[in-house]
Amino acid sequence: MVSKTRRHPVAGRDYPRTWAEFVEWFPDNDACLGYLQQLRWPEGFVCPKCGVVGEPYKSTRGRLVCSSCRRQATVTAGTIFDKTRTPLTSWFAAAWYVTSQKNGVSAMELKQALGLGSYQTAWTMLHKLRRVMACPDRDRLSCAVEVDETYVGGKTEKQAIVAIAVEVHEPRGFGRVRLRRVPDASASSLLPFVREAVESGAEVRTDGWGGYSGLAKHGYIHNKTVLSSSGDPAHDPAHVSMPAVHRVSSLLQRWLLETHQGAVRRDQLDRYLDEFTFRFNGRSSRSRGLLFYRLLEQAALTSPAPYRFIVGGKP
Repeated sequence: MVSKTRRHPVAGRDYPRTWAEFVEWFPDNDACLGYLQQLRWPEGFVCPKCGVVGEPYKSTRGRLVCSSCRRQATVTAGTIFDKTRTPLTSWFAAAWYVTSQKNGVSAMELKQALGLGSYQTAWTMLHKLRRVMACPDRDRLSCAVEVDETYVGGKTEKQAIVAIAVEVHEPRGFGRVRLRRVPDASASSLLPFVREAVESGAEVRTDGWGGYSGLAKHGYIHNKTVLSSSGDPAHDPAHVSMPAVHRVSSLLQRWLLETHQGAVRRDQLDRYLDEFTFRFNGRSSRSRGLLFYRLLEQAALTSPAPYRFIVGGKP
């Protein structure tokens, strides 16, 4: 989950270890702003206007003034917290709550837990946090990787196709995953997914579907298993020949149904896939506080996503 360029934070110094420490660290908005400033500019404030690095002057309403060009800036401008009317203390509590719950939370649960004013506020906060769960510079999967597709949704005509890639550990166990909604199961949809998700040179295990036939040309070791068409489930069943993707597919379906009651719109599915990936890949983390740190770290570096954009409008 941690890219090669990221430093390794320390519990108790870079992030709180418990809820009691969380409350002590972030009693008000100023404390949250200070923490975000360190995450956004770990080497010192960088002026968005002139690019000069240096300690800024502090102005009113938490504004930072560049010591070189005198341009004013804020810690939240240009991040997912840009122009938010919700206090940062609530945002931080939401980030902690989301990362501390093993299976995640619904918008209604978040609204009730934090005492937010409306369901829309909770829903928007969750979607903005989901947008930062997929780190753009994350390492690609390596070694042996299973790849397959699954169908997500209710009625057949409304189902979405989701491509799944899972690292397979030997002699047993699974590593990281990548998921993406694809328009169809053609090579033009599946091969770009594999190339973005899996390191070149890795072993890619698939079934006999023709959409994967070009993998070897792109530098992969293609290990293809042709499933039996005899109709006998005891002969080469999919869950035996492709156990990793079958397991992840089952977990994804159950998570969408149980945590979100299956109420996931097709055009919002990508964000839920990002959250599932974030949770699955962080399942072995011994510290919930580290997941909180990584989530806020990426939030401080992610461009704004207004509500109208989230629901399908223009950015």
